[in-house]
Amino acid sequence: MDYAISQDFIPKIGMEFETEVEAYDFYMKYAKATGFGTRRIAAHKDRITGNLLDISFCCCRQGFRATDNRVVTVKRPRPEIRCGCKAMLKINGRYSGKFRIVKFVEEHNHDLCDPEKSYMFRCFRQMSNVQQTQVDVAQSCGPPKKTRDVMAKESGGIQHLGFTHIDLKNYLRTKRTLEIKQGDSGGVLQYLQRMISEDPHFYYAIQLDVEDLITNIFWTDGRMIQDFGHFGDVVCFDTTCRKHRDGRPIALFVGVNHHKQTILFGATLLYDETIETFEWLFSAFEDAMMGKRPKTILTDQDQAMSAALASKWPSTHHRLCVWHIFQNAAIHLSSLFSSFKNTFAADFSRCVYDLEEESEFLEAWNKMLEKYNLQDNQWLTRMFSLREKWALVYGRNTFCADIITTQRGECMNAVVKHFVNYKNNIVEVFHHFQRLIDDRREKEAAEDLKNAQSSPFMTFPLETLKHAAAVYTHKIFALFSEELRKAFESKIESESELGSSRMYKVRPLDRANAHIVTYDSIEGSISCSCRKFEFSGILCSHSLRVFTLMNVIHIPDEYILKRWTKHAKSGMTRVCKEGVVGVDEKTRKKQRYKELCNSFIQLTVKAAESEDSYAYAMECLLKMGNDIDGMVEKGKNVTVEAKKVGDVRD
Repeated sequence: MDYAISQDFIPKIGMEFETEVEAYDFYMKYAKATGFGTRRIAAHKDRITGNLLDISFCCCRQGFRATDNRVVTVKRPRPEIRCGCKAMLKINGRYSGKFRIVKFVEEHNHDLCDPEKSYMFRCFRQMSNVQQTQVDVAQSCGPPKKTRDVMAKESGGIQHLGFTHIDLKNYLRTKRTLEIKQGDSGGVLQYLQRMISEDPHFYYAIQLDVEDLITNIFWTDGRMIQDFGHFGDVVCFDTTCRKHRDGRPIALFVGVNHHKQTILFGATLLYDETIETFEWLFSAFEDAMMGKRPKTILTDQDQAMSAALASKWPSTHHRLCVWHIFQNAAIHLSSLFSSFKNTFAADFSRCVYDLEEESEFLEAWNKMLEKYNLQDNQWLTRMFSLREKWALVYGRNTFCADIITTQRGECMNAVVKHFVNYKNNIVEVFHHFQRLIDDRREKEAAEDLKNAQSSPFMTFPLETLKHAAAVYTHKIFALFSEELRKAFESKIESESELGSSRMYKVRPLDRANAHIVTYDSIEGSISCSCRKFEFSGILCSHSLRVFTLMNVIHIPDEYILKRWTKHAKSGMTRVCKEGVVGVDEKTRKKQRYKELCNSFIQLTVKAAESEDSYAYAMECLLKMGNDIDGMVEKGKNVTVEAKKVGDVRD
């Protein structure tokens, strides 16, 4: 497409300019009015004086992309821009002391863009010092998008602004990393090193950008690593908290302990939320936990996070936060919630929570779509493709510690805001965050004391309740008591027998749905179609109803999860898995060292309690030391023999 351009803007052979910059500015004006981008190419300088002799400017689509050996491994290759365009302008300064146009090729081998969109080419995008100052001032009062919108209005439109939202984001990123380089980075590293000196198991990882500037930081301490060994089967991860001066998200890895309290496994400060960043973060977390990964992780619907989890932790069950599902449903289906009020909400909720078999879910989902004429709704279609991550029918066999939302992480973020605010710089964030950790641990210690020094109140002194009170913490006992109460209100409607197994149809009070409980008298095992034990680790009222019928008054050991008991943190924790697949020997040696240190610290704390335990520990330690010396020496001899055999063969 051709555009009418003033003759004053069109380069002509013989035109002269005082400087190379003046010539390039002229060609830039021509390019912007025409609809293409430019860049500098071949230039020659005087070898003695260093003065510029000639230089060529070309279309940004000149030449072809060079061959990249990484092309096979690149996950998201950039679109091809260059197409061998010959359009160019060459100036020469050898003759008159001025720069004269000696060659001008006007024709392009590609379509030109609308001149009104020329400002999007990289060569025309540059933030002036004045604009940077405006951004700095506005950034302290509002988010970047609002800053750009205000500046666009002041300049008469976004096309006259001179930069895009990407340029603004890059500028702010560079500004922040420079601030860290100039001031905060030293303080951060000093703090991290001090924490290592105080806690040998303190772990941190720092990600640098191409300019070796700090971008992302992850850290955890020895207590968090131990807690992960006890309670790291289920993790919630959330990045919604943004509460300090640089605006970095403070992302938290959290879980739930035996008191049903939220506990921390690690924290991170992130500059961006890309796939590459999350992959780095999950690798750092796994390294800190000596190779152990959570069995289940709950997150929001962030696509970059989902992609990183699929890449780094493929064996971990990824569940989506149900609360976020309902929040998004209220946005995308607002007309249905308002028009049908409680009916649609009940139908949608039933699909999420109530169904026990996949066939029931598919039937209920299709009926809902038909009932409200939603067969072509794009959001529901997209959610259906992700159903295995949020519909409870697909997650009942996955242990989630009875957690279905990331609200624990988000509630933790609310707590963070009491300790960290937007005025804090990055070093202050670390110090204030440590106060939060101390506060959480004080609350856990108070609950430990309460459990050790008191017993839960029992309305009826049943043997089953006495047993539960003896093994469970107060919080878990309260949940178990409620299930037992509902068990007495449930009724058994039918009974059938198949081999050594008996199947009971149990219906809770005032509930339409019944549940099938299977009890094997020989194995002593029990299972319920609601899968509550598999999902939460506590027996359901339906199973307890059958146990009472069979006069089982003590909870079988296989149905008491240690993580819910008073002694959940007793004994040695094995964090690292033996023979981790895909880990080189150097990394495994590092993991073994860290795990041994962790285990011995736990052991020495207990052994130091009395003279007898101390003497016994030392005796065992000396014997173990001698045995290990023999094993190491034997390993060396085997290596030497293998080397000799190899030399003989050579």
